Parts: sequence; C-alpha cells; structure tokens
Amino acid sequence: MAGSENLVVGLMLFVLGGVAVALGGLMVGKLVRRKLPHPEKDVPYECGEPAIGSSWVQFDLRFYVVALVFLIFDIEIALFYPWAVVYRQGGVAALWDMLFFFGVIVVGFLYLWRFGYLDWVRATEGSSKDRPPARPDDAMGQAARQWT
Repeated sequence: MAGSENLVVGLMLFVLGGVAVALGGLMVGKLVRRKLPHPEKDVPYECGEPAIGSSWVQFDLRFYVVALVFLIFDIEIALFYPWAVVYRQGGVAALWDMLFFFGVIVVGFLYLWRFGYLDWVRATEGSSKDRPPARPDDAMGQAARQWT
C-alpha cells in the first residue's frame, strides 16, 4: 500500500513540476519582452497574404469531405505496417483478420466512389440547367458577385 501512495505523490510532483515549468517560462517571457503595441499587429495574417474582406465566407464542404476521407484511409492504411511486422507470428488467423479489415476499407471506398464523394465536381439535385442563368443586374447576379 505504501508503494502506491509513493507513486501517487511522485506523479503529483511530476505534474506540478511540469505546470510550474510551463507557467514559469510564460511569466519570464511576459516580464522580459518589450511591449510595442500597434494596430497592424492585431490584423489576421496567414500564408504571406493580408486578409481581404470578412472571414465569414461560405465554405465548400468538399474540402471537409476530402480531408475526412484522407484521414480515415490514411489511418487505416497506417495500421497495415504493424501487422506486416508481426505477420509471421500471427499465422493464418492474422491473415484472415487483416483481410477482413482490408475488406471493410474496400467497402468504404466503394461506397464513397459509388455515391460520388470522390468526384471533385458533383451534380446536385437542382442542376444548373433547371435554374435560369444569373444576370449581372438581377438579385441572383448581385448575390453571386458578393461571394466571389
């Protein structure tokens, strides 16, 4: 019982020490650095380009879907490496397990392919031929210019 209490005390000291080091570094930096406020320092800046317009824009969900699909398949494929390292120790059971896992990946891929999630440009329910074209002087054209 005394060993577990020593472990808890040691763990608490380790956590407190880590927090003290992190906060100590932040406090020293706050005390040492020069304070030169300027309005231009508060402007958002990313990738070497100044921000133009509002950051509240309509975001295309295809970017999100592609990123999620990449993460899912990347992580699943990364699981093949540890399996390949210990394949001989697992025998036939390990082979069947990995074939089942690979089958799940293939079914997911075929689902995405079948329903068009892998197509960068997809047709929507309300196709553009069903809508009248936007003219620059009407409300639709003004709304289209707002997002470009």
